[in-house]
Amino acid sequence: MPVTRDDVLGLLKTLNDPVSGASLVEAGLVKALTVSDDNAVRFVLEVSPSHAAAYGEVRQQAEDAVKGLAGVSTVSVVMTAHSKPSAPPDLNSKRAAPSGPQKIPGVDRILAVASGKGGVGKSTVASNLACALAAEGRRVGLLDADVYGPSQPRMLGVSGRPASPDGKTILPMRNFGVTMMSIGLMTNDDQAVVWRGPMLMGALQQMMTQVQWGALDVLIVDLPPGTGDVQMTLAQKAHVDGAIIVSTPQDVALMDARKGIDMFNQLKTPILGMIENMSTHICSECGHEEHVFGHGGVAKEAEKLGVPLLAEIPLHLDIRLAADGGAPIVVSKPDSAQAAGFMAVAQRLIADGHA
Repeated sequence: MPVTRDDVLGLLKTLNDPVSGASLVEAGLVKALTVSDDNAVRFVLEVSPSHAAAYGEVRQQAEDAVKGLAGVSTVSVVMTAHSKPSAPPDLNSKRAAPSGPQKIPGVDRILAVASGKGGVGKSTVASNLACALAAEGRRVGLLDADVYGPSQPRMLGVSGRPASPDGKTILPMRNFGVTMMSIGLMTNDDQAVVWRGPMLMGALQQMMTQVQWGALDVLIVDLPPGTGDVQMTLAQKAHVDGAIIVSTPQDVALMDARKGIDMFNQLKTPILGMIENMSTHICSECGHEEHVFGHGGVAKEAEKLGVPLLAEIPLHLDIRLAADGGAPIVVSKPDSAQAAGFMAVAQRLIADGHA
């Protein structure tokens, strides 16, 4: 039986605000209420910071009550505390609100996937890793922070514009068990993002703090290549639990990867490990193995730095076709040898307590 917003609001009207005595709805605490096609209910309880401690039990009561509503499949309730109303979402903002590193409400861990240079397959690794973690039962979000070259909407087969029902909170998209947000969802496929540093920082901060991520075990952040404004903003504004460095084995890529590692060291962000992408190529016709970009360079670099080599991912046509087709290889061919490396990384991150 389909569930409507009115059904949920009617139920929440029976729960009282412990401060004002009015219902949660009448007190204006219920924000960004949505009911998806599969009857999943999501909403935010926006409370005063000075009374935040008093609302923990109320949040649980609201979640339990909505779960008991006939037809509801899942419930996600996020509690936020604002001293004044948030500004409407404006991804062209030229200012980033000043604040130190903070946890994103509802997000347990943030992991950055980074590379020193472009073209090494970082976004492919990020999308497959997110889907692999979701397949392992983790609650996963993916933030596409590669503002100038956003590719995650294509790789995850997501299209359409995110909604903002209350003018404050942006509702992310979801596919393959991954909650995703990208600047690419706000622009046309052939539209360039021509922004200076302050505009980039403002957009990234809004995608972190004004997107209704819900309750996540881990948020994967697909960073742009290099060591620029986006990387610095992420580390300065959010509490990043670790970074994964992606590189091909060739010397040129490793030179830039070292710079990326040095940047994270300066920003006090732990390096969880390195991934060697395009490690080897096996001919689909004859089975001949060839190391197009060399081999073992990332392993040597990881050993020198004292960090794990998490995986050696092959250069394979199926991985590229899966990404272009909107279903990462761990989704389209989960039992394949090409998917095994990504699954192994996900399982290791979970075992080590990083995801």
